[in-house]
Amino acid sequence: MLESSRMKFTPTSIPDVILIEPDVFGDERGFFLETYRAHSFAEAGIHLPFVQDNHSGSRRGILRGLHYQVRQPQGKLVRVIAGEIYDVAVDIRRSSPYFGRWIGACLSAETHQQIWVPPGFAHGFYVVSEWAEVVYKTTDYYAPQWESCIRWDDPQLAIHWPLPPGEGPVLSAKDAQGVSLSEAELV
Repeated sequence: MLESSRMKFTPTSIPDVILIEPDVFGDERGFFLETYRAHSFAEAGIHLPFVQDNHSGSRRGILRGLHYQVRQPQGKLVRVIAGEIYDVAVDIRRSSPYFGRWIGACLSAETHQQIWVPPGFAHGFYVVSEWAEVVYKTTDYYAPQWESCIRWDDPQLAIHWPLPPGEGPVLSAKDAQGVSLSEAELV
């Protein structure tokens, strides 16, 4: 674990995926926190430049993912500004000792935690709260011609999504067409 003056960086069980916890300064007016400081991130081993910011809103039960770009792979710095999600990163780097493994983390507006998902990972999330808004910085531009999707319920991955008993997630038509890891074109 690395601590800067404003953030704590904790590697997960896949060490390249890092949970980031900011210092939150609050008083009767509200709160203040830093979400990004270049030199603190560089000290934690995250030195890729961010080129695009994205913002999505989703209702309870929506599952987005598992997305990645075959070319122009994106690193993502993910945080929640409203509600709560279960965020998942899957290592799809063939040369990695963690290939095919996944990490899941609850992210919420209440905790202000972020997760760093480096290039070479498929990423997705499931909305746990009534409504959630997710913002994320990326290290490369969105390129729909290179976007791919791995099935959220691939038995090889066996991701433990926090679905209510007897309920499936709500998927986009594109995400419903996701392929298994064994069929996927990988980075």
